[in-house]
Amino acid sequence: MERSAPRGRPPERRRIAPWADGLFSALAHGAALLTLAMLVGIIISLFIGAAPAIEEYGLSFLWTADWDPVQEKFGGLVMIYGTLMTSGIALLIAVPVSFGIALFLTELSPRWLKRPLGIAIELLAAVPSIVYGMWGLLVFGPLLAQFVQQPLQGLFGNVPYLGALFSGPPVGIGILSAGIILAIMIIPFIAAVMRDVFEVTPAMLKESAYGLGSTTWEVVWKVVLPYTKTGVIGGIMLGLGRALGETMAVTFVIGNMNQLSSLSLFEAANSITSALANEFAEAGEGLHQASLIYLGLILFFITFVVLACSKVLLMQLKKNEGGRS
Repeated sequence: MERSAPRGRPPERRRIAPWADGLFSALAHGAALLTLAMLVGIIISLFIGAAPAIEEYGLSFLWTADWDPVQEKFGGLVMIYGTLMTSGIALLIAVPVSFGIALFLTELSPRWLKRPLGIAIELLAAVPSIVYGMWGLLVFGPLLAQFVQQPLQGLFGNVPYLGALFSGPPVGIGILSAGIILAIMIIPFIAAVMRDVFEVTPAMLKESAYGLGSTTWEVVWKVVLPYTKTGVIGGIMLGLGRALGETMAVTFVIGNMNQLSSLSLFEAANSITSALANEFAEAGEGLHQASLIYLGLILFFITFVVLACSKVLLMQLKKNEGGRS
């Protein structure tokens, strides 16, 4: 008769495949090393491809606005400015809207509306970027020009500085239009992450705050956000990375002009991704192609700096939290 295991102790199990742990460990380490090798390979290939432009222009490429393939004069200021401005505008619009969506879905929405509304918002992420670009060019752009740009020019056209901010032909394409389209595209990503991290907040913490007389806003601001700040910042960085790397939608609505005549929000401009999409296939070997690869290297560096800053911010938040405790 088979002996049963003593009460309180789990039965001893025989290891069927002792080599499985070693294989799993080797595969996990291999995947991590392969990812790092790919990253290093991308960086090296970008440096090699951009070497002629780096030798020719150096760091002055960052603040030079000339872009003339005929005379082989290249500078990345217009593209860098367009990339940073459109991504910044997108974040300024998308973060508060996404926060409001996540707050409504987790704290205020009735049960019958929560699931269909959440699915509808997530479906926005499945819309191809080229569809957003076409809609922005054919539908949103004319509406922006007629109902936003023209009234603003009528109100502030003669006001110093503000008039220059809203100047430009009322055609509905430019930096502001591209930023708004990017905001619409990244809202589903940020809102989905915020909603998920808000939902993992222990119900006991929120119920305790409500029991002490806190309002919904106080519960979210003083309980939910401190508990989920890491996830919230991660969602914002995810949206920012999506905005920095978007190509087709921006190409349709930013205007693709390689000149920086003014700092108007409605001025046609260009971005790094748009310049790469429009010119790389036709760029000949030499400075033109190397300058485009240099732009790709700069975009890679911008993304790295953004991720590094978010990491430093999270570390600082954790440090301050430990200091308070």
